[in-house]
Amino acid sequence: MNKKKKKSEDREIFEAEIVGDEIVAWKNVEEIYDLGCYGKILDDKLVLSPVEALHLIERKRLAVKEKGKKLKKKKFFERACEMDEEFPQKYAVYKDLRERGFLVRTGFKFGTHFRVYERGVKLKKGPKSAKEHTKWIVHAIPERFQCSYAELSRAVRLAQNIRTHLIWAVVDEEGSTTYYEIIRITP
Repeated sequence: MNKKKKKSEDREIFEAEIVGDEIVAWKNVEEIYDLGCYGKILDDKLVLSPVEALHLIERKRLAVKEKGKKLKKKKFFERACEMDEEFPQKYAVYKDLRERGFLVRTGFKFGTHFRVYERGVKLKKGPKSAKEHTKWIVHAIPERFQCSYAELSRAVRLAQNIRTHLIWAVVDEEGSTTYYEIIRITP
């Protein structure tokens, strides 16, 4: 139920399905993952985040179904917004970083939106080299975002604890992204 024999520009279009709030592929798991470290392989399936799935849809590498019906890009976007109210700014940042050549992974385990690696990094299992370490943790926020100093301080300290840099990606109302590195300065 996952690989479509249809070709787009002589490339296979893989299939996934929305199951609850996840996008899951059961076939061609390694091939989809290898398109650019997309998703997380769990047992015999690949679980994609909504931003990863939309990026693959836009690249014409993935078709997503829900209840057996293929969703067009616009309908998938609307469905992703239902799954995650922060989806529009998250996707704007994800797409921008991917288009700049960065490897972008979800940042859930660090309490942020994304982990970003240097250009050219290929993640592998086992011990990581210094280059394979997360370079930035990125949080996507709308331009009218407000938070307390305590929340900002926690985010900076988290980044320091995992030896990375904190970036807040501010998405304006036109969809453009501006990146700010937030650091702690000690006298």
